[in-house]
Amino acid sequence: MKTIKVLMIAFAICASHFAFADTWPNRPIRFIVGFGPGGANDLVARAVAEGVSKQLGQPIIVENKPGAGSVVGGDYVAKSAPDGYTFYAGAAGGVVTIPMLRSNMPYKPEDLVPVGMMAVSPSIIVVNNDSPIQNFKDLIKTAQGKPGLTFATAGSGSTPHFVAEMLKLYAGGGNYEIIPYKSGSEGVFSVVSKQVDVTSEASVVVLPQIEGGKLRPIASTWNKRITRLPNVPTTKELGYPNIFIGHWSGVFAPKGTPTDIIQKMNGAIQAALDTNALKARLIPQGIEPAPGSQADFIKFLTEERKRLLPIVKSANMKDE
Repeated sequence: MKTIKVLMIAFAICASHFAFADTWPNRPIRFIVGFGPGGANDLVARAVAEGVSKQLGQPIIVENKPGAGSVVGGDYVAKSAPDGYTFYAGAAGGVVTIPMLRSNMPYKPEDLVPVGMMAVSPSIIVVNNDSPIQNFKDLIKTAQGKPGLTFATAGSGSTPHFVAEMLKLYAGGGNYEIIPYKSGSEGVFSVVSKQVDVTSEASVVVLPQIEGGKLRPIASTWNKRITRLPNVPTTKELGYPNIFIGHWSGVFAPKGTPTDIIQKMNGAIQAALDTNALKARLIPQGIEPAPGSQADFIKFLTEERKRLLPIVKSANMKDE
């Protein structure tokens, strides 16, 4: 009798779980962005949220909760109810790189369940348009000479910092004096103003300066050429496949969110990214839509952590 009662309770829980998933969503959903308004991650989140809203038939409200390199936003979502109404529109910092640099994270990466990737703004290595460095080969040769090159980054553990350390490890060493700035935009300005030799930043950030004739693109550190810069080769094409990183954006759910809801959200993201309207909104700004299944996203994150951790240790990167 006791066994029958336990089974009946279990069945009731399962039934309510599936009924809940079947009726989802029946009210507005929130996308929490861990950065301030106007940045690449915020731009992608708002564009995708609009497309997903049309797919699901419910409003999606984008809320900015910046701080600690997006950790504040990640922590908020990690501690939110796993009911399918709060998602983290995050980037590498909140789930991959910063947890490698900090021992006092307020949440664990596994507290945020990957739902699907949204888009990537490939990282472009750039020099001033007046620089004698014309291509990637020139860059490596100059770095191997003396005094070498100054390289602007957005601080320890930032994507530009990873690019600089990847160049040291995988492209013949070289003399790179890393100059940390508070943001990627400041680092880009330092190259435009000829204070620093080179940097690597998201395509959405450097594209206006490239098209304005102020910066020269040397290579993309993503695995595919960017649509807006079809003549810029990838580091993989140039023979350096280990120099691979980009400014990607993805959606995560609090641990415990029903699997059916996660799959529905993934499907809505993929469908939205496949529309001409969303492509027309992202691609002209140098952002590449990156649709894929939840399994694809999990595989990407697993490989990303495996690739980047040795660089963190080699460069002794610390959270600043």
